[in-house]
Amino acid sequence: MTGFLRGSATAMITPFTEDGINFDVFGEMMEYQIAGGTDALVVLGTTGEPATMTEEEKEALMRYAVQKNEGRVKLIFGTGGNCTQKAVHMTRLATELGADGILAVTPYYNKCTQNGLVEYYKAICGATHLPVICYNVPGRTGVNILPETMERIADIPNMAGIKEASGNMSQVLDTARRIRGKCDLYSGEDALNLPILCVGGTAVISVLSNLVPAQVKKMVTCALEGDLAQANELNDALFDLTHACFIEVNPIPAKAGMAMLGFDAGIPRLPLTPLEEQHADIMRAALAPFAEVKA
Repeated sequence: MTGFLRGSATAMITPFTEDGINFDVFGEMMEYQIAGGTDALVVLGTTGEPATMTEEEKEALMRYAVQKNEGRVKLIFGTGGNCTQKAVHMTRLATELGADGILAVTPYYNKCTQNGLVEYYKAICGATHLPVICYNVPGRTGVNILPETMERIADIPNMAGIKEASGNMSQVLDTARRIRGKCDLYSGEDALNLPILCVGGTAVISVLSNLVPAQVKKMVTCALEGDLAQANELNDALFDLTHACFIEVNPIPAKAGMAMLGFDAGIPRLPLTPLEEQHADIMRAALAPFAEVKA
């Protein structure tokens, strides 16, 4: 299927306290995104650290997000994982709770075959009537959705698209031509947002937009409307901040950046640790052109 997502989606961080999720701050972050023009919020994507959360916490966050959103933007819930049975269960739960779409990362650690990927996505898509986005991020999962495999996955009726974060533009181009007209292509790598939009991508699912939702939205809009000169100018301005967002493993820098903007973002859950001070200086400098930054 095509047409589910167009524009800018934010892969939301999850603010934690020592006792659990800081729902009040998550609500503040949702409002910041909506005010910035973000088209969709991705909750419990890998940026949200779901691998460190209990099922009870995940369910509570989904319930909160639906209630807080009140239908204003699309809500996409991450349900994928290395246990297909659990992924199917979480997909059904997300559907029941009011998600608009599903994001399912490839199984990680298992290192399944390409045929295994097809069967995995068939199982998830079969558990819901909602649009499903598959997420290809081989640098973190150890498995890569090859273009010829995505061509097969695209034939699943409610497969909405692929969040592409392989970092390989040659592969992205091959995938794009194989799925065109079947499902959509989304950028899952902020450094390649503009190039992917230029080869037919319809949306970005961004970590960067946690920090600067309005600027990412504007760049994406310009690209989709064909104003590439303005899109390039905006993308150039975001270059240093994009780099800073990945100076350590995601979402460590994004959480630190949100704290610098005044949000009580908390720190990542172990085994992730707070941003190292030399990298914090880089984040502060990169954020400074866009907002007043707290020390």
